[in-house]
Amino acid sequence: MTVRPLREALVDVEAIEHNVRHLRRVVQTEIIAVVKADGYGHGAVRAATAALSGGATRLGVADIAEAVALRRAGITAPIVAWLHAPGADFREAAEHGVELGISSFAQLQAAAAAASVGRSVGVHLKVETGLGRNGVEPREWQRVCAEAARLERIGQVRVIGVFSHLSNTSIEDDRAALARFHDALAEASAAGVHPPLRHIAASNAAIALPETRLNCVRLGLAIYGLSPLPGRSSADLGLRPAMTLRTSVAAVRRVPAGQGVSYGYTHRTASETTLALVPLGYADGVPRQASGRGPVVIGGRRFTVSGRIAMDQFVVDVGDADVSIGDEVVLFGDPTLGFPAAADWGDAADTIDYEIVTRIGPRVHRTAVSSEMTGGLR
Repeated sequence: MTVRPLREALVDVEAIEHNVRHLRRVVQTEIIAVVKADGYGHGAVRAATAALSGGATRLGVADIAEAVALRRAGITAPIVAWLHAPGADFREAAEHGVELGISSFAQLQAAAAAASVGRSVGVHLKVETGLGRNGVEPREWQRVCAEAARLERIGQVRVIGVFSHLSNTSIEDDRAALARFHDALAEASAAGVHPPLRHIAASNAAIALPETRLNCVRLGLAIYGLSPLPGRSSADLGLRPAMTLRTSVAAVRRVPAGQGVSYGYTHRTASETTLALVPLGYADGVPRQASGRGPVVIGGRRFTVSGRIAMDQFVVDVGDADVSIGDEVVLFGDPTLGFPAAADWGDAADTIDYEIVTRIGPRVHRTAVSSEMTGGLR
């Protein structure tokens, strides 16, 4: 007898590959697949492999440790890491051929210092275009570009890209940032910097604002099959959600009217009913803020969390439904298969689906599956 893991996230690698292939047809440009935060909770190596199979040519991560972990797992594709601790030593990145996002003159100098005879360091210069985070400040941009050109001439760095981030606040805001980016590209060119890659669009703008695609885009959320656009579902965009979070009913009990449920008794039964215990909680990434609101599917029927979500478990009032110990419980997956979407949990917790998938904890066993297997859950 095969025993299913107590807590399980099914990761459909074919869906990731499909999503990248589909998005490549949409954007018609080079794709950096973003696999930071352990591949948005799906598993970085698994996601990277699938994305590359789907046509991505590069990978993006937040920090060097994430990039080195991919290298040690055998990933050889170009990887760029763009968020660094103050005073970071870039020698490990250089040794593993990791490209560096550069947000200051000091970081550019540190990248050059990590070069060695016959081995320059690949860099992507980031310019601040209005998000107020990292990136070279406009008043420093010409200085950084001039130094990058000099370091490239003497073989210490290779300027592979110039990039920035958009706010996705509005089309007008993003177009204003794009205009600032084009100005920065012109200044870089005047200083002798001619990068082969120019990238500013992530999933939202890459789909919704074609002029931001330039010759490269960074795709994160969309490659995992989740929609970055309010009001448009994954299916609307031709995407397939890659993660299904499931478990099994751990206990069932019949209770009278007035029964308090979970901590604080924020839910009391209105009549005699059946309570099903679900062994997932906020320690596993199920947001406590979704108490009393989070949706689940048990036996093909949709229910709502009853009472507070605890660290390891929550309760569902299933009324008179025929629910038994061992029945499958799906918190989210592909809505076209009848499951709640990760975005539904985001709405229930007053957050976004990005947070729902990336916060799934280490106690949840990740199982790589094919689309046929996830379809069989229906």
